[in-house]
Amino acid sequence: MTAAPSPNDASSAAGTGRWTLVAAVLGSSMAFMDGTVVNVALPAIQRQLDASGADAQWLIEAYALFLAALLLVGGALGDRYGRKRVFLVGAFVFTAMSAACAAAQDTGQLIAARALQGIGAALLVPGSLALLGANFPEDRRGRAIGTWSAFSGITAAIGPVVGGFLVDHFSWRWAFLLNVPIGAVLLLACIARVPESRGETADGPIDLAGAVAATLGLAGVVFALIEAPTRGWGAAPVAIAGAIGLAALAAFVAIEARARQPMLPLQLFRDRDFAGANLLTLLLYAALGGGLYFVPLNLIQVQGYAATQAGAALLPFVAIMFALSRWAGWLVDRMGAKIPLVIGPAIAAAGFALFARPGVGGSYWSTFFPAVCVLGLGMTITISPLTTTVMNALGEKLAGTASGVNNAVSRAAGLLAIAALGAVLAQVFDTRLQEALAHAGLQAGVADAVEAQRHRLGAIAPPANAASAVAAQVRDAVGQAFVAGFRVAMLTSAGLALAAALSAWWLISGRKPDPRSKGTTT
Repeated sequence: MTAAPSPNDASSAAGTGRWTLVAAVLGSSMAFMDGTVVNVALPAIQRQLDASGADAQWLIEAYALFLAALLLVGGALGDRYGRKRVFLVGAFVFTAMSAACAAAQDTGQLIAARALQGIGAALLVPGSLALLGANFPEDRRGRAIGTWSAFSGITAAIGPVVGGFLVDHFSWRWAFLLNVPIGAVLLLACIARVPESRGETADGPIDLAGAVAATLGLAGVVFALIEAPTRGWGAAPVAIAGAIGLAALAAFVAIEARARQPMLPLQLFRDRDFAGANLLTLLLYAALGGGLYFVPLNLIQVQGYAATQAGAALLPFVAIMFALSRWAGWLVDRMGAKIPLVIGPAIAAAGFALFARPGVGGSYWSTFFPAVCVLGLGMTITISPLTTTVMNALGEKLAGTASGVNNAVSRAAGLLAIAALGAVLAQVFDTRLQEALAHAGLQAGVADAVEAQRHRLGAIAPPANAASAVAAQVRDAVGQAFVAGFRVAMLTSAGLALAAALSAWWLISGRKPDPRSKGTTT
């Protein structure tokens, strides 16, 4: 007979589980909070470091590039070399680079630190759920993931507010320093109390060729999109980077088709539901990541909000998702995924369209609040059926792979959309600014000084010696030009969300989920 586990063994396992949950929550919280906090800090960074609009985009894109390109490799490295070990490396790199971001003296240093921080995040993020899956038995795993998900939601809600408060009352550098004590606690807890584990396929090769091709491809395309508004679409660096990026992406597809253990198994997309869910993710998260990048810039640089106010502006979005998430899950159980996946993105499209309505000025409650609420409702209706479709499409054995691929698709979508929508906004901004300056009849010296700063977009400052009336004209011209570009970006996001709804109607099946199956979260 097998001896029953002793009370001490059960107590030790429970303690291990608690500390594993703490490590997973802290790790994901750092990554989630960083993504939301930095957006709020961007205007202050741009002002203090005299950064251009392209520089501001690179501060987000350098991080997102390596996170999107290496996310699947990070999960594979954990399976091969130990989930705890790779998670610790990721946590250390992320924490150290957060401190380096806080100490940066110019945009070049800050962008480089953000890129390395993204590499750390690519090792850290996939490890959070992997640690929970390895250290919690099946009968307790659902509650652990639920707790992890709840804390992730809370982090997403308070991150921008905390970041805005730190920017308003201290410095943008504190938005990065916030990660340092969290990272220190995470490292100590993980080293002392989290056990090591490896995946069942730990002996397979790591798809390094695919990772290099994906990184080069995304980097080339993003560089071309970000730099073209300043350098010109015909400039040699832009053309060369774009060509290299497209060639590398084509090579990535060829590599993944032939690799023995590819980071992106292309055969998974033969399943119609899985392909449809990921096409929807690509379109909708491009709209979400690309559109919402510009909201804090508009609120702070054009509308005159404090950073804390801008951070709080999206709180209704998170509150709606938190309050209605169980109802959204009930919808999936009652009618399957297809109808919510058509209705949800369509409502989100209406939310993006509402963002295009405000001009300069006006009360938050009559301008941005309705847009935030409608967008929050649309995303709430979408996320639960999207997660369910992704997790159920390929069966339980491939649920982890399906989740990882879908997560990588959503990250890549936001990465590309910020660059593409930034190019669109910059083009509209330049045209409208020239028109506004000509209409204002400003002196040639003033107009030239403003034109010389056009790469800074909404952060353009009037000449220091300009009279107050002239300075007000300049600020008005800049604000109107930025709003014009912002409206085009938001309407483009609305179009992407509508395309996501159509993709669901075309590809997603109408079957209801099996009530015997157990879901999880991406």
